[in-house]
Amino acid sequence: MFHFDFMQHAFIAGTIVSIMCGVIGVYVIARNSSFIAHTFSHIGFSGSAFAVYMGFSPLNGFLLFTIASALAIGQMGVKVFKREVSISVVLSVFLGLGLLFLSLSTKNANSMTSLLFGNILGISSNDVWQISLLSLLVILLLTLGYKMLNFDSFDHVGAQAAGLPIRLISISFLLLLAVATTEASQMVGALLVFTLMTTPASAARNLTHSIGRMILISSLIALVGVWVGLVVGYYTNLPISFLITAIEGLLYFISLGWKTLKERMKPLEATAV
Repeated sequence: MFHFDFMQHAFIAGTIVSIMCGVIGVYVIARNSSFIAHTFSHIGFSGSAFAVYMGFSPLNGFLLFTIASALAIGQMGVKVFKREVSISVVLSVFLGLGLLFLSLSTKNANSMTSLLFGNILGISSNDVWQISLLSLLVILLLTLGYKMLNFDSFDHVGAQAAGLPIRLISISFLLLLAVATTEASQMVGALLVFTLMTTPASAARNLTHSIGRMILISSLIALVGVWVGLVVGYYTNLPISFLITAIEGLLYFISLGWKTLKERMKPLEATAV
């Protein structure tokens, strides 16, 4: 399996992106930003279709549109964005624009379509470098802002009272989330970006309340899903995006069952004492 360059590229990129998604996913869940990540994936699809129409890289178009939307949402205010019911209409419009640009394009749109549904086996050596640099940048910036981001994500009221730059933290996080969504879309596609962005972190939250352990477990769960999905996909020819999604979902339900079992055991232990 590892004699093939495309499998080497897939494992390298998959490993780096999994770790990144495992880390940032914890904050996506803590900040209730799952819907925003979903929004970025739709807007990014339109960006990649626009890029195909204009004749430049679909990935760059995806990244351009998600960063622009992150800045717009940051200026508008995340709370306002979450309360705005009409955002569903905006998402539909962007999805429609993506289909329009795709239909107008006379160029090969396979690369754009792979961003929609995922094509981890189509990652080139240049893509590996780009993914690695962007993912490491996200992880580095999250590490540098670790304390402030933890404070704001898990105790927003306390962070405001302490005088932290809440708006700057929010906009910075949205920009990192835009980059992370772009990278994750190459693994599982824009439509399934939730798989790596939220499922491992949700599973980790069922297993621990420590932020550090949550980040570690989330990254490990994301890694297991990608690695097992790649291996099973190689030997069965099943869609790897589906396999990653199924494995991550299975691990989540296992963690949920473990949490439920622990909660049921507590009254029994108290009675025994």
